[in-house]
Amino acid sequence: MRLLLILSFTLSCGLLFSQTTYPKTTAYFGIVHPIVTISAEKPVYNFKDYYIVGFPTGINVWKTKNIGYSLEIIPYIKSDKTISKMSNLLIHPGMLVSLGNGFTFIGRAAFETSGRYGLTPILNKTVVKTKNCSYYVSMPLPIRFGNNQTASATISVQLGIVF
Repeated sequence: MRLLLILSFTLSCGLLFSQTTYPKTTAYFGIVHPIVTISAEKPVYNFKDYYIVGFPTGINVWKTKNIGYSLEIIPYIKSDKTISKMSNLLIHPGMLVSLGNGFTFIGRAAFETSGRYGLTPILNKTVVKTKNCSYYVSMPLPIRFGNNQTASATISVQLGIVF
C-alpha cells in the first residue's frame, strides 16, 4: 500500500501543471507523525504504547510570492494492541510566510473534534522542487488547550507533496 502511494505521488508530478502567476493556488497531501507530547504530566511518546498518524490535506492560496493563506484538514488514526480507529479531525487554517531558500513559516489556528484548540507554528522546507510539484519536510509544533486537559505541546515531523 505504501509503495502504491509513493508511486502515485511520483507519477503525478509529471501529469500536473503548476501556476506561475499570483494569486497562485496549490494543493498538497502528506503524512504527519507526532513524536512526543509534553505537558504538566509526564511526556507521552508516540510509537510506545500506541501509534498515531495524520494525513494532512490542504490548499494554499499565495497572494504574492511572499505571503498566502492555507486551509488544512488532518484526520488522525490511532492504533494500539486492541483497536485501530480515527481518533480526531483537525481543522487548521493559517497564514503562509515565505522565508526564502525554500523555507516557509506557517502559523495556524487549530480546532479539533476532540474539543481541543490552539496554535500550530510550523517550519516548512521544500527539499525537492520540480516544474510540476514539490516535496517538503515540516516540523509542526502543535500547542493545545481546552477540553478539561492540561496545556500541551507536541513535536512532530511531516512529509508531503505539493501540486
